[in-house]
Amino acid sequence: MTFGPRIERIEPQFAAANGYVHIYPAGVVIEPRLLNVTVGGQEAVIKAAGPKRIIAQLPEAFSGEPECIVESGIDITPPFGHGFANARAEGLHNVSSPAVDPETGAIYAMRSGGRGMQLTNTLYRLEPDGYLDELPVQVMNPSGLAFGPDGKLYVTNRALGELYVIDNDLEAMRISSGLGIATGIAFDKDGLIYVGDRSGTIFRSEPGGIPEQFAMIEPSVAAFHLAFGPDDRLYVTAPGLASRDAIYAVDGQGRVETFLRAFGRPQGLAFDRDGNIYLAANHQGRQGIFRVSPAKEVEWIASAHAPVGLCFSAKGEMVIATHHELYSFDAGIFGTLV
Repeated sequence: MTFGPRIERIEPQFAAANGYVHIYPAGVVIEPRLLNVTVGGQEAVIKAAGPKRIIAQLPEAFSGEPECIVESGIDITPPFGHGFANARAEGLHNVSSPAVDPETGAIYAMRSGGRGMQLTNTLYRLEPDGYLDELPVQVMNPSGLAFGPDGKLYVTNRALGELYVIDNDLEAMRISSGLGIATGIAFDKDGLIYVGDRSGTIFRSEPGGIPEQFAMIEPSVAAFHLAFGPDDRLYVTAPGLASRDAIYAVDGQGRVETFLRAFGRPQGLAFDRDGNIYLAANHQGRQGIFRVSPAKEVEWIASAHAPVGLCFSAKGEMVIATHHELYSFDAGIFGTLV
């Protein structure tokens, strides 16, 4: 049994730089004026502290080992290792989940820009070795990314309501238009593609076919985020201004029901092989990635500041997109594939 000042646990299990964590010390006399928390050799910002729990905002970057130390007067805890992570890519403008190339493991992200703004580079590829490469293709305001069953990357343009397919990372070919404010993308098991118009419509078509209205959902102030569950239903988030927005489930006939209404600004979502939903959102004063079981039990598993989405790699890596960064964790979570 360990005695003396120590950290017993940190929640959640994973935490990105600049995110919030809950630290549970033991054997430490908390003296607020003398309290100091460091993570990776950098000082964290203490937001609240009591005898049993400290709430701290992590530094924007870590320079040392991903370990936490709490000091309060003469009490100093041993370093406590945890799932902290620095950004793997910065300077982005993500508005939805990243996408992982199932063949190479490269992560695709975006610099979307304001609506109607044409930036020089809008699509990026983060190689497994950490190199961030700009794709030499032009897609204005990319807002949704997804790999299709054909192994190609599909991208929406919300400014013009268009859908593109990227050929060999060199050419963007428009394959659909008239999609409203086109945002999220998902593929079903038959290879049909679904695109969310944040004004309230979900379109369905064969890639390159004529889109048809599939379902109607309450409009979003930001985007529709789409993912298919193991029950073959399409799950949709549509962040609004309410403190408790819904996750919707849409069956094959386009019938919509509310799966769960519990989150503030729910955004990108993904499923693991056990049927759990992973969701970027706010919930009960916490922010980051939440796991929702098929029984609708909610667990905070990763902290991140301003998260917009996530995806999983074939190696069980969880990749989180915030507004301007990408973070990754060796989470041992395996997502579903089309």
